[in-house]
Amino acid sequence: MRSRLPALIPGLLTLYFTYSFVIVSRSGPFSVTTEWAPGLNLSLSFRFDGLSTLFATLIVAVGALIVVYAARYLELHPHAGRFNGALFAFMGSMLGLVLSDNVIALFVFWELTGFTSYLLIGFDHERPEARRAATQALLVTGGGGLALLAAGILMLQAGGTAQLSELAGKGSLAADPTYVGIVALLLLAAFTKSAQFPFHFWLPNAMQAPTPVSAYLHSATMVKAGIYLVARMTPIAGGTMLWTGSITLIGAVTMLVGAIRALMETDLKRVLAYSTISALGILMLLFAIGTPAAVTAGLAYLLAHACYKGALFLVAGAVEHETGTRDVAMLAGLRRAMPATALAAGLAAASMAGIPFFGGFIAKEQLYDTIRLAALPGRWGDVLTTAVVAVSMCLGAAGLIAGIAPFRGRSAPTPAPHDAPLSLWLGPLMLGVAGVILGLFPSLVSAPIAVATTAITGTTSGTTLALWHGFTITLALSAATLAGSLGVFTYRHRLWRLTWPHALQTEHLYSRTLMVLDSLSRRIGPLLQSASLRSYVLVVAMTAIGLVTTALAMDLVLPTARRSTSVEFHEGVLAALIVAGAVSAAVARSTMAAVLSLGVVGYGVAVMYALLGAPDLAMTQFAVETLTVVIFVLVFSRLRGFADLSSRFVRTRDAFVATAAGALVTTLVLFIGASGTTSRLAAYFADAAPRLGHGYNIVNVILVDFRGFDTMGEITVLVTVAIGVRALLLIGRERGR
Repeated sequence: MRSRLPALIPGLLTLYFTYSFVIVSRSGPFSVTTEWAPGLNLSLSFRFDGLSTLFATLIVAVGALIVVYAARYLELHPHAGRFNGALFAFMGSMLGLVLSDNVIALFVFWELTGFTSYLLIGFDHERPEARRAATQALLVTGGGGLALLAAGILMLQAGGTAQLSELAGKGSLAADPTYVGIVALLLLAAFTKSAQFPFHFWLPNAMQAPTPVSAYLHSATMVKAGIYLVARMTPIAGGTMLWTGSITLIGAVTMLVGAIRALMETDLKRVLAYSTISALGILMLLFAIGTPAAVTAGLAYLLAHACYKGALFLVAGAVEHETGTRDVAMLAGLRRAMPATALAAGLAAASMAGIPFFGGFIAKEQLYDTIRLAALPGRWGDVLTTAVVAVSMCLGAAGLIAGIAPFRGRSAPTPAPHDAPLSLWLGPLMLGVAGVILGLFPSLVSAPIAVATTAITGTTSGTTLALWHGFTITLALSAATLAGSLGVFTYRHRLWRLTWPHALQTEHLYSRTLMVLDSLSRRIGPLLQSASLRSYVLVVAMTAIGLVTTALAMDLVLPTARRSTSVEFHEGVLAALIVAGAVSAAVARSTMAAVLSLGVVGYGVAVMYALLGAPDLAMTQFAVETLTVVIFVLVFSRLRGFADLSSRFVRTRDAFVATAAGALVTTLVLFIGASGTTSRLAAYFADAAPRLGHGYNIVNVILVDFRGFDTMGEITVLVTVAIGVRALLLIGRERGR
């Protein structure tokens, strides 16, 4: 009993978000904001509107059932506590994702869902398959997360705000020059998270996770995050053929691929995984169309799918828990041994097949109506309608395979000795009953779906969910779909003998990409990680030179007004003297010549300080240079003379890098000097030094008062170095004895 107490948390949150939904329905959206980084215009803003509250309610309601199920499923597992911790962390991340009104915070929660799902998928980390599946899911969805971050930055620049509600209020960003990049990055994030083709392969592999994870992450929450992103970003990035056409194409291909693959699998969880991919493609298709009717159909389909797919995943786990296998070809006749589980499976399978009086039937009717009436060019409407009907036949058959086949017929050689415990069949049964309620009383969810539709489209949908619309073409298509599903289910054994075309196995592309990256790493790694400080500095310097030079070159190409930096004659002569001293020190063949050349550089800089109106810095520089020259002369007199320890190539390379770095810094300083930027710090310190620091030497006040901790840190470093040098000298003296 104690292990089920954590379910009270999502249970109470379900009541809270249900109450919040009532407030949103009556009074409109509201926000809760906490300042995050005000200087960057960033805040932790959580917006409660129809869409976010609907998703949040779904997350915590299904989460409560999953926690109860997992408590029994992992009752004797030594790491059950770790599982619950990761599960609740994932749940919190999903809530933050759907409620966040700030695009940067949305990215943070997006990546947190990826990381926590990595922990959950790889929960059985002793198995290589689980580790491999977790890593694959993390890499694929994490790459999409980085695309989301880039899209968020572009949206912030284009719209002038990071608040999604404010961006949506300004309308589509289609006129912005970065629009194409925003769309490409957003869709990459959505497609990877929601397992759209060609990124769909990670979802079936993630079935290595425990069944509660599969039921929660891969049917009701994580994979729906991409759908949520498309719905949330439609007012901001939608309204163009680029947006609609791209999502429609990928969604259509995904629903076909997933539906066909689902019928070729015999593992219950993989059947459900591929059918989930197909359903996600359908959802993408509906939200791509974007009309109020299409969005209403999409939300109805999303709710129905969460109910029946979550139930079937949990049923698959219960069957495996009692029989030790998930191979549907080896399962039959379990209804006598597992009557409660069989009832839950039957309800869910009937809903997935679209039988009347179930939620799946309502969702399928809305789907057909939307596709038939969508304003698609030419004959594409008929083509898409035919494809959706065929896909629905396959999905209905997949539901029957997962929910009916293990329980019908005579008993298998290894039947379950008894029904699953209450905790393992209560959750799927409640989800199955929820599907029946949705089918019998669709008006219960009509109002919430209408509020969520308004949050996406900005208009109220006139579509009403109803069980009976009369004798229509849509009803005929539903009847044909049910008949087709029964036919495909009857001949399922023949489909199990088929193999998927090798050319469409996009996982090979992922594997080969990793192989190329590994090969490059093996070649580049020893060069970049050579344990040589000189090599590290060289790489950093060359990278900085390349990046800054590129930026300066682009600035030169762009047609912008520029001003020149005036350089006095005596300043040019002094700069040339400093450069000559540096070159002389680099090519010097004796210690004395090198010391004197460095002295020329230091004294030249001191004179430059004096000419530019900083006499205190000049005096400090003179003192430091004098002391440095004296110390160098005393020390170098005891060392051996200079010798060539590097090859000619290395010396030439280093000379080129040093010259390029010096030229780049010089150019950069000239650009900054010509920018005409006014300094706000000079006036501030000039006013604050005597008033707050009670000193008129502004530089000293800055070092002692305003930057006191920096100065203390520098002194600490110098003292530490002095102690180290003293210790080395003592060690040398002891060894000399």
